[in-house]
Amino acid sequence: MRQRAARDQQRLDSGAVTSPKDLENLQHEIASLAKRQGDLEDVVLEVMERRESAQERVAELTGREASVQSKIDDAMGRRDAAQESLDSEIATATKEREVIAGSVPADLLKLYDKLRAQQGGIGAARLYQRRCEGCRLELNITEVNEVKAAAPDAVLRCENCRRILVRTSESGL
Repeated sequence: MRQRAARDQQRLDSGAVTSPKDLENLQHEIASLAKRQGDLEDVVLEVMERRESAQERVAELTGREASVQSKIDDAMGRRDAAQESLDSEIATATKEREVIAGSVPADLLKLYDKLRAQQGGIGAARLYQRRCEGCRLELNITEVNEVKAAAPDAVLRCENCRRILVRTSESGL
């Protein structure tokens, strides 16, 4: 467009066009080209401004993405550390359970494992202030009297949830 305008301007300045009508058309064409060039330059400026704005937004979002990724990496690191700690605790508890299970009579261990499978992983519950901590129900007076009368090594079970009751000094007996 610039080349065409320069060429038309050169023709106009050279005096090669002598007809007044052709001169007027040539001047009109040069003016139209200048106006069109101005319009196109305005469009280019607007596109450049939008591009710059988009690049700023991309830079902002890239920074935010990096920040979020950093937080994700940190959280995953903490999760992995917690998982390792839990795995270590599980291994320790498993070893301790094996040692303790070796000293428990086989029939009692079998009962405990059966109850544990039935009760969602809890086969025995502490008797705390006359309440079974397995089902959270308080034992009635008859059950409390039976627990009091039972031998210290007797295996007692909750009448409500059927878990093995573990008596302690806080049982409220």
